Formats: sequence, C-alpha cells, structure tokens
Amino acid sequence: MPRIYFHLTTQERAVVMTMRDDQCSVRTIAKRLGRSPSSISREIRRNAGLGAYDANLAHLQSAARRVMPRRTPKMESGSVLFQVVRHYLNRLWSPQQISNILKAMWPTETDKTVSHETIYNAIYLHPRGELKRELIACLRHHNQVRKPRSRGTDRRGQIKDMQSIHIRSPEIEDRVIPGHWEGDLIKGEGNRSSVGTLVERTTRFVVLARMENAGTKSVVDSFSAVLNREPEALRKSMTYDQGREMHGHKILTERTGVQIYFADPHSPWQRGSNENTNGLLRQYMPKGSDLSIYSQEELDAIALSLNTRPRQTLGWKTPLAVYTEHMIRLQLQADSIH
Repeated sequence: MPRIYFHLTTQERAVVMTMRDDQCSVRTIAKRLGRSPSSISREIRRNAGLGAYDANLAHLQSAARRVMPRRTPKMESGSVLFQVVRHYLNRLWSPQQISNILKAMWPTETDKTVSHETIYNAIYLHPRGELKRELIACLRHHNQVRKPRSRGTDRRGQIKDMQSIHIRSPEIEDRVIPGHWEGDLIKGEGNRSSVGTLVERTTRFVVLARMENAGTKSVVDSFSAVLNREPEALRKSMTYDQGREMHGHKILTERTGVQIYFADPHSPWQRGSNENTNGLLRQYMPKGSDLSIYSQEELDAIALSLNTRPRQTLGWKTPLAVYTEHMIRLQLQADSIH
C-alpha cells in the first residue's frame, strides 16, 4: 500500500522541542512519536535553522509555506516574458511559433522560454477584460464556431482543356524542387471584392495579387503581373481549384510560362498549403470586410509579414529565408553554366 504522510501537529512539535532541549537524538524522537527519522530531521532542518528549535515558530513557518505557491508562474501579466509573448502575439505569431523562437534564442536559459501550452493557458485563464480580448483576437482561431463547407452539387461550369492534378509530375508532389505554386481567391463582403493568393509549395512563400474583380480577365491580368515578378526558374506550375475565374488558364500559361493544374471539386486538402495560408490571411483581412481597399503595396506588406514568420514545417525558418536560399542557389547554377 502507498505511504500516507501527515504533517506534524502542534503537539508533536512541542514534543520535538522538549526532547531536543533534553539533547535526545533524532532517532529517539522519531521512535517516541512513531515517525521516521527523516521526517524529524527534515522538520528540524527546515524550522530551526541555526538557532534552537521552537515549536510555535515552527508551526507558523509551516503554515506560511503551505499557502505559498511552489514557484512563481512564468507568464504573470507583469513579467518581462509575458510582455515579450504579447509583443509576438500582436505580430500575429502563433503560440507555437513564439515558443520555438524563444527556445532558439535562449536554448539554455529556461527562465526565458515557455511552452505553447503555457501561452494558451495564460491567455484563456487570464481574468476577463480588455487585455484578454486583445490576446484572443491575436490568435488565428479566436472564433471557435466553425461552419462545415458545403457538400452540395457542383454548379460551376466545366473548364475547357484543363489538366488534372492527377497527372502532375512526382517532383511537384514531393515538394523538393521549388517553383510549383498553389493558387486561390479569398472573397470579401458579399463576394464583391477579391484578393488572389499564391503559395510556393516547397518554401511556403506567399504572393498576393490585387483584383479589380473576380472575372476571368482581372484574374489572369493580376496573377500574370505578380508571377512575372518572380524569377523564371521559379515559375513552373500552379495548382488551382475549378473556379470559373480560371477559364483563361491558357492565357495565363502563355504570359507566365506557368502550367496550370486543377484540383478535384470539393477537395481543399489537395491544395493544403494554400488553404492554410488563406486561413492565416484572415487575421489581416477578416471575413466580411471590403478587400478592394487594399492597394498592391499594402498586400505586398501583408505578404512580407507572413513570409517573415517562422514555420514549423521549415524547421522554424521563415519562408522568405528559404525562398531566398533557393533563388541564390539557382543563380549560382545559372552562372556556372554560362
């Protein structure tokens, strides 16, 4: 059976004090009280210090220790660590990103690091008030109510001469060679405004395109403009859903050299990187807002913010750093060939 330990009572401490005054040994006192010698030794060490053991003082000290916390919480609202975490939350970093970047910055100083679970607890266990609302608003899924995607009949028109995702080359699936993108539109209030989103599959590098509207011409023109800003070696393919705005996919390929592949209907997991990025973008451009107010320069700034956030899938490197590494490598290869 497991041992059950009871703290010494006031009467037992009085016996310890009396027998200590009579120069009795620890083992003698323990035998008299029916306690283990280690319990008596620990009691004297904790409450006597360098002076004589006093039963009343020992009882007061024991009671004070029982109400004291075992350790000070790392994420107290007034602590430096809390302010650092709050700073990164306001930059829309996830708790897991914050936790890992702190560990990378101070790998041996545990007082300066914190787990992502502790960050979540500090946010949700925080007393009600403006600060708690601010912290929850920084989280990606601050709205816990999720609506299932429609599984109704596909009413979109068939796109002529489209190439299925199932005939893509293995190099695209493996995410080893950069230059293969996933694309989509995110819609604003009443579907009256749109922003084009592109994600490079290997590096998770994000590019945003301002759209005049969701028509075929606007989509082709906008995607062509932002894709042609990227190096030619990093413009190989793009995987898109079967939205009607992609009826001009052949024109887009002619202008950019990017081969377009189409995912199956109602299969967002086939463009997982893009779907995940669209969720992240809603932190900057909430659902139901007017997306036409953003200029291309403002969209580029939002993309830069995402591209400079560390990602777990990249070993906590940023998409911009990994994308730049590939650009430099491709340039060195081209120079060596010439």
